[in-house]
Amino acid sequence: KDIRSSVVTLIPQTPFLFSGTLRMNLDPFNEYSDKQIWEVLEQVHLKKACMDFPNKLKYIVSDQGSNLSAGQQQLLCVARALLRGSKIILLDEATANVDSATDTLIQETIQSAFKDATTITIAHRLDTVMISDRILVMDDGRVSEYDTPGNLLKNKDGIFYGLVKEWNSKNEDLLIEPKRYK
Repeated sequence: KDIRSSVVTLIPQTPFLFSGTLRMNLDPFNEYSDKQIWEVLEQVHLKKACMDFPNKLKYIVSDQGSNLSAGQQQLLCVARALLRGSKIILLDEATANVDSATDTLIQETIQSAFKDATTITIAHRLDTVMISDRILVMDDGRVSEYDTPGNLLKNKDGIFYGLVKEWNSKNEDLLIEPKRYK
């Protein structure tokens, strides 16, 4: 119970939001001040949007957040994790249901907001994992590669290199330059 309540937070692919107030979705046990909640909303780039909501923190979130965009739903989950101060953040395809611009915003937020935490990211989008300190490549349920992005990109026979090369043939904004990455 102690570990689940403060040490580890899961941010899943499908955001888990309750029917209730915005505040209750962020702080279900009423442990934090409004000031702390607004600070977290600012960190995740949602403060302005939430300030525009009728009743602000008392804004009623529909069942599963259906009255919010996919990006807002996911950023609320990030805000909840940030508010809790977890030391380990598990991101299970957390940006799979958002557009690439929102994915970038979420990744930048995670990098800055969780700089003192360990983040474990499960993702299929290569641009989502390129900022990672280490990448673990699975193949047929087994670990096939594990290293920094830069070192993985140096191995031209590697699975990761092949994935990036294939991705680059469809998208020109991710270059295969090992020195560019950690």
